[in-house]
Amino acid sequence: MPSVTTVIIGAGQTGLAMSKCLTERSIDHVVLERGDVANSWATGRWDSLRLLTPNWQSRLPGYRYDGADPDGYMTMPEVVAYLRGYASAITAPVEPHTEVTSVRAAGDGYVVTTTNGEWRAPTVVIASGPYNRPTVPEMAAAVPEGIASITPAEYRNPSQLADGGVLVVGAAATGVQLAEEIHRSGRPVTLSVGFHVRMPRLYRGLDIMWWLDAAGVLDERFDEVDDIVRARNVASFQLVGSPGRATIDLNALQAIGVHVVGRMGGITPDGTAQFSGSLLNSCTLADLKLARLLGTIDEWATGAGLDDEVEPPERFAPTEVPESAPLMLRLAGHVKTVIWATGYRPEYPWLDLPVLDAKGYVRHDGGVTPLPGLYLMSAAFLRRRKSSFIDGAGQDAADLSAHMAGYLDELATVR
Repeated sequence: MPSVTTVIIGAGQTGLAMSKCLTERSIDHVVLERGDVANSWATGRWDSLRLLTPNWQSRLPGYRYDGADPDGYMTMPEVVAYLRGYASAITAPVEPHTEVTSVRAAGDGYVVTTTNGEWRAPTVVIASGPYNRPTVPEMAAAVPEGIASITPAEYRNPSQLADGGVLVVGAAATGVQLAEEIHRSGRPVTLSVGFHVRMPRLYRGLDIMWWLDAAGVLDERFDEVDDIVRARNVASFQLVGSPGRATIDLNALQAIGVHVVGRMGGITPDGTAQFSGSLLNSCTLADLKLARLLGTIDEWATGAGLDDEVEPPERFAPTEVPESAPLMLRLAGHVKTVIWATGYRPEYPWLDLPVLDAKGYVRHDGGVTPLPGLYLMSAAFLRRRKSSFIDGAGQDAADLSAHMAGYLDELATVR
């Protein structure tokens, strides 16, 4: 059984960033990947998807985007090529096509069992990603026969859908993107809207992500917020990384003919979808939060002396809410496909350690788990608001590798 100081599980951006940081600290390690580098980016996304962040923001330790379109948004093949290029540039010790089947405690370390043998290590980093399994509500089982019920992980493009109406459940980044694309294919779309985060693509002439980055909003730490549990469950921004840098919010979708309804509450035995009457409240709250964010940006811009260099402050029209948004929709006869854009969750069937909470998430404090030597990467707001972006992986890895180095020093002293 080979031994190594650290086993990293997952060769996406977080696993590779950790590999780079460990190399800089001369900590020997291996990166285990069930497929090839960037496997999830290569296999689990729909055809037209682009990053929500501009190319210049795809920053990793010792690596930057150096292409001709820094303000554009990478396609999925480009993301895959970027991450594989990074793995090559840092000579990451990746073991591809090596699926982890068990991680268990052994003495003062861990044994990691894979389809290609076992590894023993005093430290393990879980970097398998937070998007392993689509979150589908129990009500999905009540979708009538003859109506397709799929997740974004199964969706590739509109041509795979039957002709006829489509109900998209969920209005975060995925939901609004699919609603627009499918509607433009000629299929009537109804979008079920719950809690969401409204966001313009451009503000005062610059990408909104530039403002969030420059003003330090994305650098807010996990130990600086009042309710980290709530912060980690906030929906993704309503953003689309389109070449035209378009804003796709509920107003834009309604302008092209997408119908919006409230949060989906259930499906009756006769196949009728039920929607909440809180659509107005959800939209009003999103509008208020957007106004507060723009106010924060404007205040920072003034303090930074940028007011004369960028466009003047602006406020966006309130979200239009239909006066009589339907509370029920008979699926049969109106809908041929339901797409559950209701989020993703991590999955750890191989983690044979008492570290999961009641909902199946790894318990941690900024990536440091209760078990000595076991660390978590790849989680929403792991250590900073930007943790779920490629740009957040580097600083999270730097922090956790420093913690690990301290732990290994203590372990060596004890031994």
